[in-house]
Amino acid sequence: MKPKSKILIIAGSDSSGGAGIQADIKTVTALGGYAMTAVTAVTVQNTTGVSSVIPINPKQIGKQIIFTCRDIKPNGIKIGMLHSSQVIKSVAKALKKVKTSKIVLDPVMVAKGGSRLINQSAIKTLKNELIKKAYLITPNIPEAEVLTKIKIKNLEDMIHAANILLKLGAKNILLKGGHRKSKYMEDILLNRNGIKIFKNKKMKTRNTHGTGCTLSSAIATFLSCGKPLKKSCELGIKYVNQAIGSNPGYGKGHGPINHLNSILINRKFR
Repeated sequence: MKPKSKILIIAGSDSSGGAGIQADIKTVTALGGYAMTAVTAVTVQNTTGVSSVIPINPKQIGKQIIFTCRDIKPNGIKIGMLHSSQVIKSVAKALKKVKTSKIVLDPVMVAKGGSRLINQSAIKTLKNELIKKAYLITPNIPEAEVLTKIKIKNLEDMIHAANILLKLGAKNILLKGGHRKSKYMEDILLNRNGIKIFKNKKMKTRNTHGTGCTLSSAIATFLSCGKPLKKSCELGIKYVNQAIGSNPGYGKGHGPINHLNSILINRKFR
């Protein structure tokens, strides 16, 4: 099987393998894509939390992007953890030279265990420099609250927040509803043409580490293969739900999901 498309992932590393660039590579590969990376930070973490974050030099992040894309042109780009204003500016500058329109931005701000992964000035730079450049942004409720400065308690608040993000320059917003206490998961896709609500039954599990990274990478992969936005979001959500449902149960905290759920392993490799 040959890869269907090439995805550049710009994100931080997760030493436990459940989130970040490791989850991104697994997702892109499991869905039939070829993954390239520009590492923004190395984190020391496991399923119970983040111990430390070691940032990569902003200039080197920009060089990773340009040098990689000069050789292998990506069909899509997924952006995850960007921890400082300097990093965001470096990424934005490098992207001008890459010229790939299918950019999915996951504004990673808080780890599953509650650790803050981005500072206040970086949030401002993200709003000014990157949100307008992305084709799709995929915030969860806490991230949308930080970006819009409103409290989100229900579906109406989610729609209101998405409209604020639209006014900030976002082209398409997929606002994820997983943090709401409800029986059903409601994710909303909003743009200037209208709104689509994806409704799925919520699963009771602690093993949801890396779901946001995985979803944005899955959507970027489907988009890069030429699928329309609505269908890419629908397929990405389905992949994540199946990965949660078949999670391996690793770790003592928020365990990883099962990225292999889409793969049929050839008999000779079993």
